[in-house]
Amino acid sequence: MVTKQMIKDIHSLNLKKYRDESGLFVAEGAKVVEDLLHLMRCKTLFATEEYSASLSYSIRSKVSDIEVVDAAQLKKLSNLSTPRDVVAVFEKKTVATDVDELAGLPEKMLCLALDGVQDPGNLGTIIRLADWFGIEHIFASRDTADMYSPKVVQATMGAIARVAVHYVDLPCVLSRAAESGAAVYGTFLDGADMYAESLEHNGVIVMGNEGNGISREVSACVNHRLYIPPFPAGRATSESLNVAVATAVVCSEFRRRELK
Repeated sequence: MVTKQMIKDIHSLNLKKYRDESGLFVAEGAKVVEDLLHLMRCKTLFATEEYSASLSYSIRSKVSDIEVVDAAQLKKLSNLSTPRDVVAVFEKKTVATDVDELAGLPEKMLCLALDGVQDPGNLGTIIRLADWFGIEHIFASRDTADMYSPKVVQATMGAIARVAVHYVDLPCVLSRAAESGAAVYGTFLDGADMYAESLEHNGVIVMGNEGNGISREVSACVNHRLYIPPFPAGRATSESLNVAVATAVVCSEFRRRELK
């Protein structure tokens, strides 16, 4: 039975303060929840009777508690205007926080860094893009949106289970990476044409804030300045690209070069 306290506890997880204190977050919808169930610990799953009956034994075994609810109860629990069969409470992942360990990652693989990305939808889309392009680690400045906020979780479509997001002192991590010889790329309006530059298969790609781009402190760590040129050259066009769209373009080009 769903109690008022349960509803209150679920909605408290809309706030970062309570997510941090409890180590929990909320996910909704069958696709997102089922992707997470394979890789993350689920504390409580609130589901309609029909959805609950459809769960396999292997899925049920991964859930500590399953509460069957009706449509009215699900609506009270949900953050969505149209609830989608299931609301689940998961335990947050524990990720590495050692600065020296993190600074060494760009030498071994392609990573992303986010400098003050504020919009939850953008962050969720970028995490999903990282998953698509096989990027396992994202370094995020501490003023970047919280990866476990409900809007981010929904936008990732389960990718948060496969991509590690490290909230760090970004200039510190990137400066150490650059000092170790790693390629640190950043996107700038005065950068070199990305399609004409040589691109390493390893390193870190920095994407900046929606309104202000990459900060001065982080810019100082970038040793390869890139620009995504509009087409055709010289045509009047938009001032810039949305940060999630720009991330997709850049990641696609890096992976295309690797395949080539």
